[in-house]
Amino acid sequence: MGSIPSEKPHAVCIPYPAQGHVTPMLKLAQLLHSCYGFHITFVNTHYNHRRLLNSGALSPDLNVPDFRFEPIPDGLPVPPEGFEDATQDITELCRSVEKNCLKPFKELLGRVNGIDGSPPVSCIVSDGVMSFTLDAAQEMGLPEIIVWTTSACGYCGYLHYNELLQRGIFPLKDEAQLKDGYLEMPLDWIPGMKNMRLRDMPSFVRTTDPNDFMFYYANRESWRNTKATAIVLNTFDELEQTVLDKLRTMLPPIYTVGPLSVLSSKGSKQSISSTLWKEDTECA
Repeated sequence: MGSIPSEKPHAVCIPYPAQGHVTPMLKLAQLLHSCYGFHITFVNTHYNHRRLLNSGALSPDLNVPDFRFEPIPDGLPVPPEGFEDATQDITELCRSVEKNCLKPFKELLGRVNGIDGSPPVSCIVSDGVMSFTLDAAQEMGLPEIIVWTTSACGYCGYLHYNELLQRGIFPLKDEAQLKDGYLEMPLDWIPGMKNMRLRDMPSFVRTTDPNDFMFYYANRESWRNTKATAIVLNTFDELEQTVLDKLRTMLPPIYTVGPLSVLSSKGSKQSISSTLWKEDTECA
């Protein structure tokens, strides 16, 4: 008897809906597709999907075998006329993503799971600040890979936000501390991050608001990532060996895949752009 051919692995990739997150996730998806034979479903918000079409990054009749784009709503109101191509407010976008995206994402997973010739979904590859996807993965019994677009040092910084709070370093006492040298405070207690100062931490610490949404959002998302099957960082060991060694004692398995900008250009056979901005063809 002949052997039954195995189906392609099917990764559902979902970036946080901002340019600096869409680009590395798309590069990783292209690598999985062109070098490792994955079927890819790439999930954007409706807002960003329209921007990709308007910018010319995506063609309405794009036909790359085993690579499809699917949009879901982000829960925010339709922007007023004249602002359809503007970057969305980050705080409001984070609030809405956290509150509104799980249901449509689960519905999408159901639609693409082994339907219309697609293989069953094998795994979810999600941005590190889209942790609602972990709930969907758990419900469907799927492994989830978290992708952090920051450096390993940046991610480690988020993981130590709680310590800044407990030590009374966050929030700033007044705005004068932004300029009076307070940000030069050494943070010599963060393992694996030598010569760190407060100013080197991810910038959501630079506020006097004790209830700053983005500070707590970044902190919460960072620690929720510990529930993932594995974490991918866009870096390489030789660049951040010390902090990576420390993170590997705290987190699920970590894989360094950077720099994606170099790897994807070598591996991709199909050119799919990620730019959300329409190119000005008349500039010099």
